[in-house]
Amino acid sequence: MKKKIAAVFLAGMTMAALTAGSVQAAVEPEGELYVFIAASLSNAMDEIQKNFNEEYPDVEILYNADSSGTLQTQIEEGSRCDIFFSAATKQMDELVEEGLVKEDSVVDLLENKVVLIKPEDGETKVTGFENITDAANIALAGEDVPVGQYAREIFNSLGIMEDVEAMEINEGKNVTEVLAAVSEGSNEVGVVYATDAASVADQVEIIAEAPADALTTPVLYPAGLVKDAEASKAEKEAAEIFFEYLQSDDAMAVFEEYGFAPYAAEAEK
Repeated sequence: MKKKIAAVFLAGMTMAALTAGSVQAAVEPEGELYVFIAASLSNAMDEIQKNFNEEYPDVEILYNADSSGTLQTQIEEGSRCDIFFSAATKQMDELVEEGLVKEDSVVDLLENKVVLIKPEDGETKVTGFENITDAANIALAGEDVPVGQYAREIFNSLGIMEDVEAMEINEGKNVTEVLAAVSEGSNEVGVVYATDAASVADQVEIIAEAPADALTTPVLYPAGLVKDAEASKAEKEAAEIFFEYLQSDDAMAVFEEYGFAPYAAEAEK
């Protein structure tokens, strides 16, 4: 009889432990997430944040939006960051090599296009990248900014880099500044992403997309988990959940709404 009572008691304790474990696993994620995003992602990520917080209201997402090069430097200098969402693979690869981003977490999420724009009501003789030097001036992102790097690759491919450098250049620290300079009419033309041009379609006009053979580097947007030593266990779990959410169908639908395309490997295209 005693053995039977003991067995029932142990079974009850086991069930209680399992129940407690289940309750613990069901605890909602909470805490602060520091997410560094390329400036061109801002609009889409704002909407994604609102959608995510409808399901996880206790997670506070703190965005830092700037050029990927600037964000890379901030991470290297010790700024707290949980997720890095870059506008180019170069910055992500370097952070992985430095041991600051978890290599096995990195995923290529999105693709974009590089375009040449002018103010909506602006006059220009420029008809494409090939004759961009016909403009009186140009808004161009800096060399450490992905869209600026893509632009220079295009100019070098077309053999006009020296001619472009001789132009009057308004150099922006990120793509947002370049877009503003053109949309406000401060510059005759500028080079941005197609998604940026679409965000102010009533203020700028796309003159042309980058020539197909002029840009060999894919315009990819990789995302990865950063090794945040200051994050609590709950915040690390929240970062993983949000990182997975960025790869979900719901998030992809938002990105596509803002003009991005889901990344597809060459074998899948």
